[in-house]
Amino acid sequence: MTQQIEDGRPPAPTLEQVAERAGVSRSTASRAINGGLRVSPEAQASVELAVADLGYTPNRAARSLVTRRTDSIALVVPEPDERVLSDPFFAGTLNGLSTSLADSDVQVVLVIARPGESERTVRYLRNGHVDGAIVVSHHRNDELDRALQASRVPNVFVGRPLSADDRGVQYVDTDNVEGGRIATQHLIERGYKRIGTIAGPQDMSGGIDRLAGWRSAMAAAGMADDAIAYGDFTLASGTAAAREILARFPDIDALFIASDLMAAGALGVLAEQGKEVPGDVAVVGYDNLGVAASTVPPLTSVIQPVVAMARAAGARLLAQLNGAPPTEPLIFAPELVIRASA
Repeated sequence: MTQQIEDGRPPAPTLEQVAERAGVSRSTASRAINGGLRVSPEAQASVELAVADLGYTPNRAARSLVTRRTDSIALVVPEPDERVLSDPFFAGTLNGLSTSLADSDVQVVLVIARPGESERTVRYLRNGHVDGAIVVSHHRNDELDRALQASRVPNVFVGRPLSADDRGVQYVDTDNVEGGRIATQHLIERGYKRIGTIAGPQDMSGGIDRLAGWRSAMAAAGMADDAIAYGDFTLASGTAAAREILARFPDIDALFIASDLMAAGALGVLAEQGKEVPGDVAVVGYDNLGVAASTVPPLTSVIQPVVAMARAAGARLLAQLNGAPPTEPLIFAPELVIRASA
């Protein structure tokens, strides 16, 4: 008679039963289940058949003691909680990362590294809770790039970290300088004469590089590059920066804005002030996430392929965990999607 446990179900099959069914030793069965090291093809096949026949599920805690792996990675976001929950950039990142892990047993742990908590975050990563980390929305002052390099925790950044000149930093990104340039060039080619910009934060590579692209296009056209206001990639900052730049430079007839959320805030200000878009002021945004198609009017925007970037970062981290050597940065080419705002 089959032994029963208190809830009426038979006990879970054990590793010993798998070994007996497969006709191998317990240690061979364990090695076969945990990667097949020093196991013959015949023994591996027998163990896999026994696992399937018995419905055996490995004890994850015991397995981690053998492999020193947790089968989890951290998605580290050094931003306030409300930003993570409201910005579509982070939803796209989660989507892409989850897709890259779909064929593995690796799970994602979300780590929100609030301002001033970088040491605590790195301590968590170094203490073996996860096998590696994907870092997105990195700021200069969070110092996660240098701290992770020192910790030797496998990692990949989504977005160029500001210490990327150091050897060993792995990242995926879009060519943000070129993205800012083509956005501005689009406005120049359509005949706009006083083109301002709402730049992103200057403690992030995306903010720095998109501003550099705007400056490059303006310089090449022999146009003044003094009409600048700054935001932090949020809708509220776009609203405030639009009020500032329109007050300082009332003759502006076009704006390149370094994120779609900031551009959405600016569109609200332009409507408040009775300015038609694009008749009075044309607007080009950046990201081409869901908000770009839903604004009034819909935004012309530079594509930042967030899902593809996160998917590539996840694949690169898995490769690191499997012993692959470091690879060169992966840089996606930007594209412009033209809509009614410009």
